[in-house]
Amino acid sequence: MQIDVSELEAHRSSLTGHCYRMLGSSADADDAVQETIVRAWRSLDRFEGRASVKTWLHRIATNVCLDTISSTAKRRARPIEEEGPSLVEHAQLTTRDRTHWLEPIPDARAIPADADPHEQAVLRQSIRLAFVAALQHLPPRQRAALLLTEVLGWSAAEVAEALEMTVAAVNSSLQRARATIAARNVTPSPDALSDEENELLERYVAAFQSYDLDQLVSLMHEDVTFSMPPYTLWLQGPQSVRDWLSIGPGSVCRGSRLVPVAASGAPSFAHYHPGKEEGTYDAWAIIVLELDGQRITGWNSFLDVETLFPMFGLPLKMS
Repeated sequence: MQIDVSELEAHRSSLTGHCYRMLGSSADADDAVQETIVRAWRSLDRFEGRASVKTWLHRIATNVCLDTISSTAKRRARPIEEEGPSLVEHAQLTTRDRTHWLEPIPDARAIPADADPHEQAVLRQSIRLAFVAALQHLPPRQRAALLLTEVLGWSAAEVAEALEMTVAAVNSSLQRARATIAARNVTPSPDALSDEENELLERYVAAFQSYDLDQLVSLMHEDVTFSMPPYTLWLQGPQSVRDWLSIGPGSVCRGSRLVPVAASGAPSFAHYHPGKEEGTYDAWAIIVLELDGQRITGWNSFLDVETLFPMFGLPLKMS
C-alpha cells in the first residue's frame, strides 16, 4: 500500500492531542509525535492496510508514549496537587524543573481543524487541565486504554490488540481508570462559553489591565486557586490573590497587557509585562482560567515563556 509523508503528516494534530493527554506536556507531545512519524516511515513496508492509517499511527504513538513514560518514571503535576496553599507573607519562590509540571497546549496543535463540531467538543474537553492532570494519576496502560476508548472511540478488542492485553484485562483497566477519574471530581464543562462567562472574561481583562484589584477579586470564587509553575507555591481565596498582586511579588504585574489565545480548551491569555523601554511589553506567562459559570475558580499562570510563547506563535516582545 502506497503512503507518502504528507499522509502521515495529515494526522499530526490528532497525534499531538493524544500524546499530550498521555504525557501532560506539549513539548514532550511534539517529540513523541516526531518519533511516531519516524517509526511509521521506517515500517511502511509492513503496513498491510488492515486498519486505517490514523488507527495505525495512534497505535504507534501510544507505544511511543508508553516508552517515554517508562523511561522517565514521572508524572506531570499541578502545584495545587502537592503541598497546601501558601500564605503570601510566608511565600517562598521555590521552583521545580519544567519537566515536573503539567503544561498547557495550544488548541490548534491538539484539535484537528477538519474535525466535526461534536468531535471538536470532545477533544476540547479532553485537553482541559483538570482532566489531563487526573489522567497522570493512572498507570500508563490504564491511561492509554481510557484515552483510546473514551476519546478516540476504539473498541475494547482494538485496544486489547494495540496494548497486547486480553479484552477482559482491558475492560478491568477501564473500570479502574473510570473510578479513579471520577474520584478526582473531574466534571465536563460546557463546550461553548455562555454570555455570562464571556462578560466575566471581559471584566477580568479590564480589571487586570487597569489593575483594579477590588474589581478583579470580585470575579473570583471564594475557593479560587492561583498557581504559577515552575513555582511550587499556590494560593487559595480572593484575599490571598489580592495580597499577592498588591503587596506581594505579584505587584510587578501592574500595567500588564493580555492577548487572548486558545489553550487547553479553556479561556486563556498571553500575559505581557511592561518592558524596560517605554511602550514595550515582555512575555511573562500563558494564563489558563477555569470558570464555574459565574466566577473564576482557577487562575493558572505558566511562566515558561521560552517554550510556550513560540509554541503559540507569539513574540517574546510586543509594543
